[in-house]
Amino acid sequence: MTLLQVKNLDVFLKTDEELVHAVKDSSFTVEKGQTLAIVGESGSGKSVTSMAIMQLLPKNIASFGKDSSVLFDGKELLSLSEREMRTIRGDKIAMIFQEPMTSLNPFVPIGKQVAEAVSIHNPSVSKSEATKLALDTLQKVKIPNADKKMTAYPHEFSGGQLQRIMIAMAIINKPDLLIADEPTTALDVTTQAEILDLMLELQRDLGMAIILISHDLRLVKKYSDQVCVMQHGVIIERGTTQDVFNNPQHPYTVELLTPIPNNHKPILDESAPKLITADNVKVDYVVARNFFGKPTKTFNAVKGITLDLKVGETLGIVGESGSGKSTLGRAIMQIVASTGDIRFNGEKIIDTKGDKRQALRRDMQIVFQDPFNSLSPRLTVREIIEEGLTVHFPQMTKEERRQKVVKILKEVNLSPTMINRYPHEFSGGQRQRIAIARAIILEPKFVLLDEPTSALDRSTQIMVVELLNDLQKKYGLSYIFISHDLSVVKALSDRVIVMSGGEVVEMGTARQIFEEPKHEYTQLLVQASNLS
Repeated sequence: MTLLQVKNLDVFLKTDEELVHAVKDSSFTVEKGQTLAIVGESGSGKSVTSMAIMQLLPKNIASFGKDSSVLFDGKELLSLSEREMRTIRGDKIAMIFQEPMTSLNPFVPIGKQVAEAVSIHNPSVSKSEATKLALDTLQKVKIPNADKKMTAYPHEFSGGQLQRIMIAMAIINKPDLLIADEPTTALDVTTQAEILDLMLELQRDLGMAIILISHDLRLVKKYSDQVCVMQHGVIIERGTTQDVFNNPQHPYTVELLTPIPNNHKPILDESAPKLITADNVKVDYVVARNFFGKPTKTFNAVKGITLDLKVGETLGIVGESGSGKSTLGRAIMQIVASTGDIRFNGEKIIDTKGDKRQALRRDMQIVFQDPFNSLSPRLTVREIIEEGLTVHFPQMTKEERRQKVVKILKEVNLSPTMINRYPHEFSGGQRQRIAIARAIILEPKFVLLDEPTSALDRSTQIMVVELLNDLQKKYGLSYIFISHDLSVVKALSDRVIVMSGGEVVEMGTARQIFEEPKHEYTQLLVQASNLS
């Protein structure tokens, strides 16, 4: 039985410069109890489609074509007033957003936020009944010690737990349709599987339909019944998941299904010099202090790790969220306090002072996970990329800096005509290229790459991986690549460290780790990533 019918959907978005045709004549249906996946690259129109269904697009910039129709359970949603839509939104149709931390109120306890989802749509339900229902739902989505966590705040939970809380808020009113917009993008592979398994379990229990919006074809293949492929606002292919994956018809679909190249890199010469050595590195965070400020409780984030990185080598560090991999990287970069011996080119980093310290900062660069947050929205691309030049090469003229910025833009496959644009004018993949350009322009010896591809679609990931490999060959760079995406790590790394609970559980060449994993935890990660 058809629950949702989208017909001839045209969505226009007004910008300062033009009217953008974001979704073009799109039609699809969702049956009760069915999972429909909408896939495509960033900017393809898939999220705009979901926002149109929920009527969440700003009225002052969004408009619809005259033949557009969104029928939900026989009711036309596009003609409803905002007041009428509120009776459906969050009750009959619920939505899970990509980033739970921005969707939850940081000042309100979790239990109260989940209970509010009941009270808003069912004012006749008492406060105590809503609280009990919130607890029951948190237990249903498997939040550990849910009764004690009711009074906890969002920052006290992991990424996977926050996404479970978002699911609890979405399903507490037993909706008929759940829209999940990139619900697992920032999660590690095992947590991704847990979240989607949970959604399917709840789907069976509640009989609800799901629209799964994702760029992760691996997940779509496993968890959906039907697939719509979008490109430039147009649905260019649709069908059963099995048909689309086994026999794709459109060249764009074939491109999306192309895996990241897994050609193993040539083995580095054993005699290659070591650029970085780290011996018995530990990082402890103070969790609680007494009245006098003395630490009474600490958390051991990194527990005595030893590693080395050779010149021209890529060392991959993998593990689940909370494994300590990013903390280890930040310790090497001296961003967080640590104990142990960390050396760069044989010199103890902590002992470097003055000009040596300044040179070290130039030689050690970092690219973060989210370029939108790491790039200043107030600076142009030129100002962002040349900022390091003004600090480390004050003798350079303004024109020399501009020429160097133009050169590096070409090297990361961006047009020099973009030099005076701002970060918000770029896609996620383009912003990550800008972040890479900012690091590479200083010609460093080492770059720490902390989850640089996790929020990117597969085709953009492939382009970034190829770019990083090309830059490494050209400049002789050494990388530490931190990620939970094992397919990307496999494509980039010479050696791999597997971390769990702040410790190294396995270390070896990329071939050995991914083809012959020895530790049970590594085997679990590889299996969850469908790499075995």
